[in-house]
Amino acid sequence: MTLLTQPAQIVDVLNTHRVIAVVGFHHDSVKPAYYVPEYMHRQGYTIIPVNPALAARGESHFGQKAVSTLAEIPVPVDIVDVFRRSDRVRLHLPDILAMTPPPKVVWMQLGIRDDAVAAELNSHGIDVVQDRCLLADHRALL
Repeated sequence: MTLLTQPAQIVDVLNTHRVIAVVGFHHDSVKPAYYVPEYMHRQGYTIIPVNPALAARGESHFGQKAVSTLAEIPVPVDIVDVFRRSDRVRLHLPDILAMTPPPKVVWMQLGIRDDAVAAELNSHGIDVVQDRCLLADHRALL
């Protein structure tokens, strides 16, 4: 497994992985943690919001109930999309590794990177994208 950086690798991810769990999903439509997943939903991707506060309120977005943790998602997830500060990414590593089956890719949004977490995910067979925007890459490459 590897750190995905080449346009052809990103295109492959976007073309073949259709279920995205969004860690740090936000219900405010002006925040990137809302409008990026909304855009991906409009492009035909399944979006699962991961936010404990929204899950506690029983909220649903894009036809999916919000969940508190990745491990409680009842369907296989292709991409875990992370909208958390770089210094918070490590906090989600145990939850990502507890997913059954594991995700194929962990995607850290623009401005987010943690090389140690990326190496740990790679050692568990999970590909990683860091410091890239799903929306921008989708628009530019597909």
